[in-house]
Amino acid sequence: MSAPPLRVGLIGYGLAGSVFHAPLIAAAEALTLDTVVTSNPERAEQARAEFPDVRVAATPDELFDRAGQLDLIVVASPNKTHVPLATTALKAGLPVVVDKPVAGTAAEARELATLAEDRGLLLSVFQNRRWDNDFLTLRKLLAEGELGDVWRFESRFERWRPQLKGGWRESGDPAEIGGLLYDLGSHVVDQALVLFGPATSVYAESDIRRPGAETDDDTFIAITHAGGVRSHLHVSATTAQLGPRFRVLGSQAGYVKYGLDPQEAALKDGRRPATTPDRGISTTPDRGISTTPDRGTSTTPDWGTEPESLWGRVGSGESPLTGGGRPEPTLPGDYPAYYAAVAKALLDGGPNPVTALEAAAALDVLEAARRSARDHVTVTL
Repeated sequence: MSAPPLRVGLIGYGLAGSVFHAPLIAAAEALTLDTVVTSNPERAEQARAEFPDVRVAATPDELFDRAGQLDLIVVASPNKTHVPLATTALKAGLPVVVDKPVAGTAAEARELATLAEDRGLLLSVFQNRRWDNDFLTLRKLLAEGELGDVWRFESRFERWRPQLKGGWRESGDPAEIGGLLYDLGSHVVDQALVLFGPATSVYAESDIRRPGAETDDDTFIAITHAGGVRSHLHVSATTAQLGPRFRVLGSQAGYVKYGLDPQEAALKDGRRPATTPDRGISTTPDRGISTTPDRGTSTTPDWGTEPESLWGRVGSGESPLTGGGRPEPTLPGDYPAYYAAVAKALLDGGPNPVTALEAAAALDVLEAARRSARDHVTVTL
């Protein structure tokens, strides 16, 4: 007889909680969404509609009062709450997943990592972009040596949002840990470090472009890696013409890829990955989560795939029209793999998919980038 699924308490049901964490937890057969914490009545109603069996708590204290009935806490609340909530969960004896950024500083991230290690508990950071389709494809190309020695990695996470949306993510209060550097920057820096190793120096330019904006909305980060690769990373909400998501230049060939991974858009549209016990994704659409008809939610048999027209190109060439090289099939994106790995770590002692120490290394770079942009210097790590 198989063990019952691990019971998950999810703190926060805004964008991160409702669009990413809740559906992906539900897609992991070894996990079940037990409780959602939100004080917002509309979000509470949404949670009950999408997950009819879920409990809803108004405060984290209500959740921690039932710590003995839970197996995992997921922190998907505003950035400034990540450290205190993760600390409370760990001290209550519960493993924790924390949305990025895990903390405002690398020192805080390392303190959390030490606490988790001392308690013998899992502390994992949700870096879903490690399972983007383009990132997985690039890792494959690098593993196969298709590009030769990589010289420069260009990564862009750009948007055209000339109007402010408001909320804590755009607050100028340092306590909120807002701005694009810590939001989208957490993704592009993490990817660069995973691909090309530790950073030795950081240079950054950071601007506030939109009228009324209080924090950075257009930032460039240059990283020199210990292995010699240079990463040029762009995050922006003010880009009227989007550049390639990736442009990777090596001694034998380059890889150019436009467009974002389709999984975020699919989740926002109410589409859901189907589940299997051994991998987290199925090609059969009838094994999905239970949802209500009015949301229009459905499982997607070809989860994470994109049309051939969006494939990147690998090779060399000088034509500005074709870009040179050959089309490279994009591997399917696989966000469900993260929670499948978390479940395996808890049940079978598998590896932590994203450690707090890895997140701390990325925060070292983000903190250096902030200092570099402020003081107009290159920061050595």
